[in-house]
Amino acid sequence: MHYVELVEAGLNNFKRREGHEPLPPGRGQALVRMRAASLNFIDLAVAQGIYPGISYPLIPVADGAGEVVAVGPEVINVSTGDRVALHPKVLWHAGRASALQARTMRGVDRPGSLVELATVDAATLVKAPDHLSWEAIATLPITATTAWNALATGEIGPGSTVALLGTGGVSIFALQLAKARGGRVIITSSSDEKLERARALGADETVNYSTNPDWETAILKLTGGVGADLVLDTVGASSFARSLAAVRQGGVVYTVGFVTGSKLEVDLMPLIVKAVRVVGNNTGSVANLAEAVAAIAAHRIEPVVDHVFKLGELSDAYSALAAGGHLGKLAIRLDW
Repeated sequence: MHYVELVEAGLNNFKRREGHEPLPPGRGQALVRMRAASLNFIDLAVAQGIYPGISYPLIPVADGAGEVVAVGPEVINVSTGDRVALHPKVLWHAGRASALQARTMRGVDRPGSLVELATVDAATLVKAPDHLSWEAIATLPITATTAWNALATGEIGPGSTVALLGTGGVSIFALQLAKARGGRVIITSSSDEKLERARALGADETVNYSTNPDWETAILKLTGGVGADLVLDTVGASSFARSLAAVRQGGVVYTVGFVTGSKLEVDLMPLIVKAVRVVGNNTGSVANLAEAVAAIAAHRIEPVVDHVFKLGELSDAYSALAAGGHLGKLAIRLDW
């Protein structure tokens, strides 16, 4: 059986290994032949050695997709031959998470997706829509779950306005899912080409924050001075105060990113006066992923995969994620 280890921190420290074939799946387990993986910022943080509590070597990458090749006793939710997404939060099946459920994660403290055969708890598997490729399925677990939970928290429906920062994976999934829920979407980017692509995906309004650095003022103008019902902040410390300014009275700032850092000073007055809800996110449960996948299947949403890398291009894939510049997701084809 083939797998990839990250032997120590660094984007060039991936080693291909061979190991023993796994045992048949036990009670409640499934054996999955992994077909694809996709990258998230947490994978980059793990590889760079900046994510807390990491111990090397490890099998990296949280998100993956594959085919069920065997099931153990008492497995009823999946069958041999099913195409599935593997939820990375291996202990968090539904409801509010405990600290242990929230922090236990594939590619962090459990083996990740860069493995030929994975023995997993069958309860963490969600059957994929028929119209999606392996690479598209692999983009779903963290990104679609996060985007779906943001929209649910903001109670986004017909007539609601969502403001999305940037055109990364979470923002693009939120755009697609918000339109499916009947929402109006404003999205920001420093690239006119990306904004044009976002419009093609359904964005109603766009703001180039390079030519219009006061993007929060632009969002207020586009909403008649009211502000967005939901601001999905995927950036971090540098954008948070502006997100507070761009949200409406009683609205939600849903913060999921730390690309520009996680430490900041906050003026409490906008929070208090506007009665803003600030909600953090640590992905979500298997049940949340299943809800997002059901919406994607019903509306035949096609996840945006900017580039598919081969296993031999793994370091290039991580470097591309670090550099930014992509729209949507970066995927890895597991071509053993």
